Amino acid sequence: MNTLATRWLADWIEGLGNLFLLTLEVFRSIFSQKVAWGDVIRQAYFIGIKSQSVVLITGAFTGMVLCAQTYFQFHKVMMDTATLAVVSVSMCSELGPVLTALMVAGRVGAAIAAELGTMKVTEQIDALRTLATHPVDYLAVPRVLAGVCVMPILTLQSIAIGIAAAYLLAVHYLGIDRTYVLANMQHYTERIDVYMGLIKAVVFGAILSIIGCYKGMSCGQGAEGVGKATTEAVVYASITILISNFFLTLTLNKVFDVG
Repeated sequence: MNTLATRWLADWIEGLGNLFLLTLEVFRSIFSQKVAWGDVIRQAYFIGIKSQSVVLITGAFTGMVLCAQTYFQFHKVMMDTATLAVVSVSMCSELGPVLTALMVAGRVGAAIAAELGTMKVTEQIDALRTLATHPVDYLAVPRVLAGVCVMPILTLQSIAIGIAAAYLLAVHYLGIDRTYVLANMQHYTERIDVYMGLIKAVVFGAILSIIGCYKGMSCGQGAEGVGKATTEAVVYASITILISNFFLTLTLNKVFDVG
């Protein structure tokens, strides 16, 4: 048992170190201007445009269910008009970026890992090296840049559709006065909430794309290795997003001196 635990810990530390080295290599390539912008645009289309439907649906129904649950509790203490303010602050700083990142990680992280894993299994990555093309520059950098650039846009869309759906539910179904509900939302929602959400979105975009690239480029041989890498990419990216969200929340609140 101790041997198995020691081996697992050693493998985990080794994997974490390799992921860190890949991250350094990606950012070194970005700042050394070794970027194929055509590939970045293609990856931005794949990550951004093709993820819009799942992001918009997630944002809309998250905003509505949060609005309904908040109303049911606030109605007990006659605070109905503060319902949309809670939805707005929550969507901007927490739920918008986190749920968007989780949805994109499930769709894009798996696709990146599967694509690069298949390239590794079929020795296409080794072929790139023989052609004097660095795999990180050609494969990882465009995906990471695209993820970092597109995630804030997807997050803004999720926030906007979530608040809009919550407003429609609050006014037209729950019967809350539209004047007061909008006034309270504008009063309690600050620019800092939006900034926090966008900063988180940038970090989450980097996390899910780097983990997807790492799992794909380091997968085992055969179809089993590709399948395992795809699953691990989604699981590890989701867990990392949730953990990093906690520390980002504490850090950003101190930086912006919230509260």
